[in-house]
Amino acid sequence: MNRSLTALFAAAEALLVLAIGVAIPLAIGSVLWAVHFGFDPDWAVFWRAAADLWLLGHGVDVTFTLDAALAAAIGVPGAERPVTITIALLGFAVLTVALAVRTGRRVAEAGHPLLGGLVAIGAFAAADVAVVLLSLHPAARASIVQGVVLPPLVFAIGMVFGMLTSADRADRLRERGADAGLASALTSRLPVPLARSLLAAVRTALGAAAGLIAVASLVTAVAIVVGYARLITLYETLHTEVLGGVVLTIAQFAILPNLVVWAASWLVGPGFAVGVGSSVGPFGTGLGPIPPVPVLAAIPESPGPLAWLGLVAPIVVGFVAAALAARRLPAPLGWLAVPVGLGGGALGGLAVGLLAAASAGAGGPGRLAELGPDPVQVGVWAGLEFAAAALAAFLTVRPRGRGR
Repeated sequence: MNRSLTALFAAAEALLVLAIGVAIPLAIGSVLWAVHFGFDPDWAVFWRAAADLWLLGHGVDVTFTLDAALAAAIGVPGAERPVTITIALLGFAVLTVALAVRTGRRVAEAGHPLLGGLVAIGAFAAADVAVVLLSLHPAARASIVQGVVLPPLVFAIGMVFGMLTSADRADRLRERGADAGLASALTSRLPVPLARSLLAAVRTALGAAAGLIAVASLVTAVAIVVGYARLITLYETLHTEVLGGVVLTIAQFAILPNLVVWAASWLVGPGFAVGVGSSVGPFGTGLGPIPPVPVLAAIPESPGPLAWLGLVAPIVVGFVAAALAARRLPAPLGWLAVPVGLGGGALGGLAVGLLAAASAGAGGPGRLAELGPDPVQVGVWAGLEFAAAALAAFLTVRPRGRGR
């Protein structure tokens, strides 16, 4: 494509990503508006609700203010005061990143990747500003600064990753002899192999964090299956009927990534909270009344006698990630194995801590003001566990190129 077509194509792709993200809650709200409410209330209410949910999904704080009658009907202490929701519904962010990765690859393969990338991010940011401004309302007001910055940042992360991993870019790098294997060989010839050490540390960190999330996903799935009876019981107590049950089920996918990160925090050790004063961890569980979200009924009431085995997961994934990184080295690290192992563990802990921070926050008034893990504790624990495992791997695993 020429430059003009590339720019037009990139802008259209970016707008489509945003439109899909907002359209999902808007479609659900529109169905409720038509079927349940009989087209009676103003449809703009459902548009603003969809926009606020989408913004919440990207980490934007939204302040809700209920009128006096509704606050009294809810019966929750503090419901009459403005409440700021800070917990991100990460399902929307995951969707944006996934679509942005696809967009980045398509833009990179269309030609003029720098122009296309900048236009795509700019178009997404412009549309995002429109969503923020059009959704403002005294009853639900999103943070304008966060709304303008965070969604485009999430989109840009996915775009850059997609462009860097596009097949067209990989082919061009191979033609120039700049694939990963040759890059490692070149950096190994440096007098001080700082580059390959940093590469090994980054690979260890990303591998350990990704491995922990993979294990946490499996743990979350098992918990949902084991707690299925309690989950159904909570559904029945809500009396949502068929349509409400379908909407509630779809809505719970928005917090599913949060639950995976919470499970990772549990595996690391500190666990997480489901309300002020509660704690869920491998060393003990203290649960009060849980929010009326059926999937939360899958949280076990006690850790069980073999819960400590979950603490092995960060050690195992940290060791495996570091071992794979060590095997890709063309020569032993020598004394650099110590800082590389510790640095890789620290970077992995930082990544897990950032995920924990993104998954936690306030979900409402009263007890709901504290949901999710403590990111500092999770990051520190994960960093220590990853570092110990990575150090052991770099000191014991022989590089594949050692004999050459």
